[in-house]
Amino acid sequence: MIFTLAFRNLFHDRVRLLVTLVGILFSIVLVAVQLGLYLGASRMITANIDHADADLWIMPFGAKSFEEGGMLMSARERHQALATPGVAQVTPVIVGFNEWRKPAGGSSRVVIIGADAEAGAIKPLWLETGTWEDIKAPDSIAVDKTYLEELGIDGIGSSAQIGPGRVKVRALTDGVRSFTQSPYVYMPLSRARALTGAAGSDLATYQLVKVQPGVNVEQVRSELVNRLEGAEVLTTQEFRDRSLTQWLFRTGAGVALIGGALLGILVGTVIVAQTLYSSTKDHINEFATLRALGSSSGYIHQVILTQAGLSAVIGYVLGMMLALCVVVASQSTPLPIVMTPQLAIGLFSVTLFMCAISAISAIVKVTKIDPATVFSR
Repeated sequence: MIFTLAFRNLFHDRVRLLVTLVGILFSIVLVAVQLGLYLGASRMITANIDHADADLWIMPFGAKSFEEGGMLMSARERHQALATPGVAQVTPVIVGFNEWRKPAGGSSRVVIIGADAEAGAIKPLWLETGTWEDIKAPDSIAVDKTYLEELGIDGIGSSAQIGPGRVKVRALTDGVRSFTQSPYVYMPLSRARALTGAAGSDLATYQLVKVQPGVNVEQVRSELVNRLEGAEVLTTQEFRDRSLTQWLFRTGAGVALIGGALLGILVGTVIVAQTLYSSTKDHINEFATLRALGSSSGYIHQVILTQAGLSAVIGYVLGMMLALCVVVASQSTPLPIVMTPQLAIGLFSVTLFMCAISAISAIVKVTKIDPATVFSR
């Protein structure tokens, strides 16, 4: 009986139902896009850190993020780390911004990542075309196919210039986006040193530490901190969090995305609340009749909440269908939107909560009904 009455009330006025669903749909899509962009940005920022085979990162003091490592370190930190009990391997890596000069003229900013994949620390992510052996060839690099147009190249075999040296594309990755919109360029360590003015040296941006099996990472870290006076030692999780903080919050990008999601929830709640209140107001005589016939306030409240729940379910299904279309369309862009099962469940919870809150105004209106009004008409 409750479901039937709620269903009839909901579909009695198709225009009002449409407005309600539009409000819910708008809210779901906006929240999904904003939070999906936040998740996508987070993955881009931490992708190289997450896939690096390292337990600890040695870096110069003041390093803000993976891309902004600061001044290059000498090999002294590497030798000191190798002499530390519990350390199995220390691998140097070069990371930094540089200028990419397009073949047809003009330039872009790129992030070069120099490492020897044989060492296992950092490898080009998600290679689609080519292998590490191809990248090891003289002047060879790997870039992501998403940025080919931006870099002014066609693909495999294209040449360009980074800083003082010529490079040739020998491999392509698929899906390696950069939050800074400066494409990642993978190359061997020696080539990266040459392009950063450190040719023939042992300089590095980071020293990636792998501890021996069974050894406590925190104990090794404490020992490294005591030994290395001129460098900072972070766990992978700490460096990950620092990079996220730098790009999402210190730049304000993450705050803007979260703010947009909250705005979507607020707008959706207001629209649904207004339409649900108007619907209740239009059916006030029916509710008064139910009260006069002995129905309890709780029964009527359940009808309104069921009506709100039906709106939430229908709006959620339609909203998710549209949101998934947007997600799929964004996958070929430099800033893809991510949809996870947890986010989908969260969106459904938010939709139910939004509609439940919206029902409060209608419940307050019904609570004030005087059953005697039925007999005064």
